[in-house]
Amino acid sequence: MSHTYDVAIIGAGTAGLAALREVQRHTDNFVIVNDGAYGTTCARVGCMPSKALIETANAYHRREVFDEFGIRGAQALRVDVAATLARVRKLRDHFVTDVIAITDKLRDKSIAGRARFVEPDVLEVNGARLSAKNIVIATGSRPIVPSEWRTFGARVLTSDTLFEQATLPQHIAVAGMGVIGVEVSQALARLGLSVSAFGAAHTVAGISDEPVAAALIAQLHKEMSLTLGEPAHLTAEDRRLRVTAGNTSVVVDAVFAALGRRPHVEDLGLDRLGIKLDQDGVPLFDAATRQLGQLPIYIAGDVTNDFPVLHEAADDGYVAGINSTRAAPICFARRTFLNIVFCDPNVAVIGTPYAKLDRESTAVGTVDFATQGRATVAADNRGVLRVYAKREDGRLLGAELCTPRGEHLAHLLALAIDRRASVQDVLRMPFYHPVFEEGLRTALRDVTRQLGHSRASDLASCGAVGASALD
Repeated sequence: MSHTYDVAIIGAGTAGLAALREVQRHTDNFVIVNDGAYGTTCARVGCMPSKALIETANAYHRREVFDEFGIRGAQALRVDVAATLARVRKLRDHFVTDVIAITDKLRDKSIAGRARFVEPDVLEVNGARLSAKNIVIATGSRPIVPSEWRTFGARVLTSDTLFEQATLPQHIAVAGMGVIGVEVSQALARLGLSVSAFGAAHTVAGISDEPVAAALIAQLHKEMSLTLGEPAHLTAEDRRLRVTAGNTSVVVDAVFAALGRRPHVEDLGLDRLGIKLDQDGVPLFDAATRQLGQLPIYIAGDVTNDFPVLHEAADDGYVAGINSTRAAPICFARRTFLNIVFCDPNVAVIGTPYAKLDRESTAVGTVDFATQGRATVAADNRGVLRVYAKREDGRLLGAELCTPRGEHLAHLLALAIDRRASVQDVLRMPFYHPVFEEGLRTALRDVTRQLGHSRASDLASCGAVGASALD
């Protein structure tokens, strides 16, 4: 242990690689240690393979409106689930290869093995010890599977195993209706499987605004059996599984567990650092610097059990990487909150969620996409957008939506909120006709009419005329 690294990074996922990029700008005296599969959660088992599955499912589901467009013969179409999964893996392997190439180039600066703290500046890896002036923890997370469910073996699937299946059984249950559960349950249903979905909470996909949640729940009820407000319990029934939640009981061939993710902190030796750990064993840290107390240790990504999405993990890694190369850490402001669920219609929460608003000082604008012009033309006229603004000055605070093309509306709103734009500022931009974004204009005008004190802008103070192109 005669050599001391400037920085040691534990974990080669999204956060670890983002930290690595910043560390490499300042020093060549570093090492990155990774235990388990390389390739990042996003590329291997998360956002990329799941979106490949969703794209196929949505393409096949589109056949249901072919008759409305005058396109005949949709009933002759069929989906080959095995071929679909093969394509998912092919694309997954492509994205993983690109990521692995980053660590392959590092040669002896990249070590495959499990790291464990011996002291705040000493790690044990593969039986040997290495020291570092600064250390970044970016060990990621794994799917939660209750211990009693593990006895059912391969009949319980997770995001780590779903895409490895050669094909899928006809009857499947999804336990958990957060982001992953909603995306996967709808995709599987649209591929023609019989899906029974269960959520312990009454909410879905992280939505806190009731009209928005209602729009998504109504859509899901059309496509699958959906039970909310009751936890799912599993029992074996011959070679199948019985899932029971409240008064609902079904027998299925497999269960997809979407119960959240658990941070990888076991066996890291964090108890030796002399700092406080939370109930999940995650050390307390400064959110602006990623630093653990006054130690030369920083934490980034899903291991924090905070907000497991790629851009947040990458930002965590960026901050941790920079601060691990400085004599004193600096604070960073974070981006506007943005969470997108790639169900159909898209769901998004932008800025301040409805549940965290001060209702007295907030104006809420609503648009129902049932009559939105471009959505009607596309036979995709479903969903609701709700926009929140400060009554005092009209500044945009946040939004929740369940709308077609919602992922694009979400980015436009995130930019406006980040720039501290007011409702009037956004209404001054051009809205081309016919586009889905005209729905946003409708919601913004609804907000403006509630502000009362604001100056007239873009006909916002006028009543609706009943034409979607103008309203």
